[in-house]
Amino acid sequence: MTHTYLRSALLAGILLAAAAPARAQLVTPAEKAYQAQLAADTLYIQQHYTKTEYQIPMRDGRKLYTVVYAPNDADKVKYPIMLNRTPYAVGPYGAGKYKYALGPSSTMMREGYIFAYQDVRGRYMSEGEFVDVRPEKDTHSGKNDIDEGTDTFDTIAWLLKNGPKNNGRVGQWGISYPGFYTATGLLSRHPALKAASPQAPIADWFWDDFHHNGAFFLPHAFNFYASFGLPRPTPTPTGNPGFKHGTPDGYDFFLKMGPLKNADARYYKGQVAFWKDIVAHPNYDQFWQERNLRPHLKNLNKGTAILTVGGFNDAEDLFGALEIYKSIERQNPGQRNGLVMGPWVHGGWARGLGELVGNVDYGPSPSQYYQKEIEAPFFKANLKDGKSAATPEATVFESGTNRWRTFDAWPPKEAKEKVLYFQPNGMISFEKPASGAEFDQYLSDPAHPVPSNEGMATGMTKEYMTDDQRFASRRPDVLTYQTDVLTEDMTLAGPIQALLQVATTGTDADWVVKIIDVYPNDTPDNPRLLPNVRLGGYQQMVRSEVMRGRFRNSFEMPEAFVPGQVTAVPFTVQDLCHTFRKGHRLMVQVQSTWFPMVDRNPQTFVPNIFEADEKDFQTATHRLYHSPQHASQLTLKVL
Repeated sequence: MTHTYLRSALLAGILLAAAAPARAQLVTPAEKAYQAQLAADTLYIQQHYTKTEYQIPMRDGRKLYTVVYAPNDADKVKYPIMLNRTPYAVGPYGAGKYKYALGPSSTMMREGYIFAYQDVRGRYMSEGEFVDVRPEKDTHSGKNDIDEGTDTFDTIAWLLKNGPKNNGRVGQWGISYPGFYTATGLLSRHPALKAASPQAPIADWFWDDFHHNGAFFLPHAFNFYASFGLPRPTPTPTGNPGFKHGTPDGYDFFLKMGPLKNADARYYKGQVAFWKDIVAHPNYDQFWQERNLRPHLKNLNKGTAILTVGGFNDAEDLFGALEIYKSIERQNPGQRNGLVMGPWVHGGWARGLGELVGNVDYGPSPSQYYQKEIEAPFFKANLKDGKSAATPEATVFESGTNRWRTFDAWPPKEAKEKVLYFQPNGMISFEKPASGAEFDQYLSDPAHPVPSNEGMATGMTKEYMTDDQRFASRRPDVLTYQTDVLTEDMTLAGPIQALLQVATTGTDADWVVKIIDVYPNDTPDNPRLLPNVRLGGYQQMVRSEVMRGRFRNSFEMPEAFVPGQVTAVPFTVQDLCHTFRKGHRLMVQVQSTWFPMVDRNPQTFVPNIFEADEKDFQTATHRLYHSPQHASQLTLKVL
C-alpha cells in the first residue's frame, strides 16, 4: 500500500540492494542478468517511445494530469492502451524526462503498448480534491456526481478519441493503491476496457493494510500517513518527505510514544485529516462500510477479462487480492475472472526475481515466470488478439514444494476440511482432546509486549511473514503447540478458520495465531543466506493473523470480556498454499501482543482504544482452553 512498485521507481534501489551485503553470496547470475535487463530497458524506452503530457478534463470540469508513452511507430501501427491510475506520482514530470521502465514488465514494454499513467484526482499534478479510498456509487446523477469509476470512464473515453492512434482496446493494471484504482476502474464499465488486472488491491480498509480484524497495524499506518497524509493545497510535482524516527529501533520508538492518542499530539499536530478519521471510527461503522469496495463489484462488463494478482507473503494487501477475486466471482456469474497467487511480498511479482523472501528460497524466478507465462499472454490475448485467453481459473504457487499449480476454483474444490485440535503438553493433532490439563495460561503485559520480529525496524518489514519464530517460542507469554514429526507430506490450501476458547482476567484482549513450518534439525544451510542463518530447526511462519477480541461477535458493536468466563473467539486466518514436508512439524503459536506491528490492546475495555490513557493499560492473565468441553481448534483445508 505504501509504494507504487512501478518498475521505473525501483531501478536504482534494486541495483543498490544487490550490492549491499544482505547475503553471503553477493549476486547470482540470474540477478546479474536481471540488472542488465533493467539497464537495457531504460535505453530502449528512450529510443522507441515518445512521451506526451495531457490534462484530461473530467465531467465536472476538473483536469487530471496524464502522461502517455507511445511507441514511435504508433502513427502506423495501432496499439492498445494500458492505463495505470495512481496517487503516488507519475513522474518524472516535464518534457524529455523518461521513466526507467514502462508497463507491468519488460516483456510487455517490448511487445509494444501505449502506456498511460495518471495522477488521480487531488494528487500531485491533478486538480480536484483527493479522498482516501473514495466511496463508490452505484448510481450517478449530474455531472458533479463523480467517483473513481466515472474518472476512469472519462479518462478512457478521452484517450481513445484524443490520445495517440490506438486499436480501440484498453487494459488497466496497478499494484496496491493503484490496484484499488484498477478494481474501481471495472465500475466504469466502459466497453473499450477489455482487460483489467487488480494487483494487491485494497478491498476494505478495516481488513487491508492498517486493520486486521479490528487490530491496528501501527507502524504501517503511522509511517504512511506521516508523509502521504499531509495536505496538498495546489497541484505540485513534489511529494512530502518521509518521517524521521530518530532511531532504527521501532520497538523502542513506538513503546515510548505510548498510547495511540500521542501520535497526533506529538507528531501529526492535527495536520493529517485521515488519521483523525481513523481515530474517530474505531469500529466498523458507516465510514468504513462506505469504503468497502466488495458490494459494488457486480454487473460488470462481460467483455472485460479480469486477472487478480496477489502474494501469499504480502504484508499489506493479501486480504484485498483474495477478496476482490472472490467478490467478482460470486457476484458476476460467467465473468472471465482469474486469480494468480505467488510466494511474493507486496508487489514482488513486478520487481526482482521473487526467489528469496527473508530466509526462504522459493526457487528459480517465480516473478519472471508470472510475467512471461501468465501476465503478458493475458493482456496480449485480450488487447491485441481480441480474444480471451484460455487461462486457468486459479494459478497458485505451492510453497514447501516450490511448484506452480492450477485449480478450477479457489479455494480448491478437492480440498477436504480437517480440524486440528489444541492439546495438553504443547501438542496439536487431529484427535479431539480427551484428558489432561484443561488450559494453558500466560501473563500478558502491555508494557513488555512480544516483539513482532527479532531484529530492529521502524516499519512493518516485508519479510515478517517468513521470519524464524524461534525467538517467540522462548517467550513465556507465547503458547507453542506442535504436531509429531510428519510421516508424509501435508498440503494446506485455502483459509484457516480459528476457534479459540479463551478466558482472561481483563476485559479485552487480542489473540494472535501463527502457523509455522518447523524444519528438521539436520536441514542444510542455504549458501545464499548470511552465515549466521541456520536452517536446522528453523521455524518458518507461513501464515498469521490477529483478532481484536472485542470484535468477536460484531465488528460494529464491540463487547467487553467477562473476567474469568470461557469465551469463544472465532476468526479467519487468511489463505495459504503450503506443503509441510515429511520430516517437518506443523507448529501453532498463540499470543496476545505483537509489537510494534500491532498496537497494544490496553486489556481494559475502553470505548475507543485510539483515545486510551496510560492508566487503561493493565497486565492480564489469559487462558487458552483445550478440554473436551472447550476445545480450541483450527479448521484447515487439506489437499
